[in-house]
Amino acid sequence: MSRLPFLAQKIFNVPVAIHPQKAEIIVAALADRLVVAHIVSSGRAVATTMSDDEGDAEPGSAARDVGYDVVAGVAVIPVTGTLVQKLGSIRPFSGMTGYDGIRHNLLCALADDTVRGIMLDIDSPGGEVAGCFDLVDLVFSVRGQKPIRAVLDENAFSAAYALASACDGITVPRTGGTGSIGVICMHADLTRAMDKDGITVTLIRYGDLKAERSPYEALSKGALGRMQADIDTMGELFVDTVARNRGLRASDVRGFQARTFLGAEGVTAGLANAVMSPAQSFADFVGSL
Repeated sequence: MSRLPFLAQKIFNVPVAIHPQKAEIIVAALADRLVVAHIVSSGRAVATTMSDDEGDAEPGSAARDVGYDVVAGVAVIPVTGTLVQKLGSIRPFSGMTGYDGIRHNLLCALADDTVRGIMLDIDSPGGEVAGCFDLVDLVFSVRGQKPIRAVLDENAFSAAYALASACDGITVPRTGGTGSIGVICMHADLTRAMDKDGITVTLIRYGDLKAERSPYEALSKGALGRMQADIDTMGELFVDTVARNRGLRASDVRGFQARTFLGAEGVTAGLANAVMSPAQSFADFVGSL
């Protein structure tokens, strides 16, 4: 439970690019285990140092120079679970992967003379918008330095797909998924819960729009409209980025309406290059180097 307040801050009241079903599961888990009202009022991120964390070890417990494994000349960079902007770990930890860790690993692999190719080993429903597209642009900008392949095991949805799309190629297993190219924002309105608990919060503000998205008051129509405008802007950025990365027309990507695609459907839609199991894809990648 030590990381759930951190996750709550990354999910509520901020734009996220994540598969809707995963978002619902996270919300249900947080509400059940931490009580949402307490998360928002007292949750804070746990400060960690950039380190190599194996399994469920605490960040900082085992330090190495890199956060990836090199197999047959391929740097295998894990991208699993919910994606967050700053996790402070160069390996996945507690069901999350940080964009900061992925960036660190990518740059190290590019500079590593033992690495001939880079593989993003992806199984993620997506995550935060913050930090996502800067990382995607970085991956796209280093194309050509070393071959980069996204190997899905099993899914790459939303922000995870944005990252995969920046690679030279994408493979997806028969039962794997791609897509969910869209952005959502979940506003937590705690007013009724606080009424039930006999709690009254008074917001004293300078500036009419200050704290307009606060969970301690109902969302106004004006605030909703401004939030929708922000989401639309980020959604268009997502569409344009995928279209650029995959050589697709933006109108076609927009027309998917955040749909997800199973296996070969993603290849037909232009969101993946081939249907392969992770093992087949890895062997094929090694053989191409």
